[in-house]
Amino acid sequence: MTENPATPQADEGGGPHGIALTRTFDARRELVFEAWTTPEHFAYWFGGELEVPVDRMTMDARPGGVWSLVMRTPDGTELPFSGVYREVAAPERLEFTVNDTATPDGAEGELVRVTLTDLEGRTEMAFRQLGGHLSAEQYRQAEAGWAGFFDRLRELLARA
Repeated sequence: MTENPATPQADEGGGPHGIALTRTFDARRELVFEAWTTPEHFAYWFGGELEVPVDRMTMDARPGGVWSLVMRTPDGTELPFSGVYREVAAPERLEFTVNDTATPDGAEGELVRVTLTDLEGRTEMAFRQLGGHLSAEQYRQAEAGWAGFFDRLRELLARA
């Protein structure tokens, strides 16, 4: 796996508005797409080392479909996440919203775009999170979180 880390970029107002990360996996893009859209696979890598019980997940991977899950910390604290799929174009593109307890009331949440490019048996994954709902520090934390999640995704794909 190679990685090209990026820092949150600033909009014209000077505030951070997102995350951009690129990873290359030694796996076919169909497998990478499945890892994003199959509850058992997603539960393994999303959350990194935190537990994501599959029985606490919903994942209706189609435009307009809803997803939700709960991450459990070692002390038992539950962290709920949810969103709506906007675009599902297997195996090359996925777009969905992400909401957590920090999402402002009435806000749609952050938008995640995942683009998978076939590299003859390997896959380049371009990840983008947009929205502007987070502070610069929250984007730094979210970026570090996603980077850890993608390390777990690499582990999952290596076993496939």
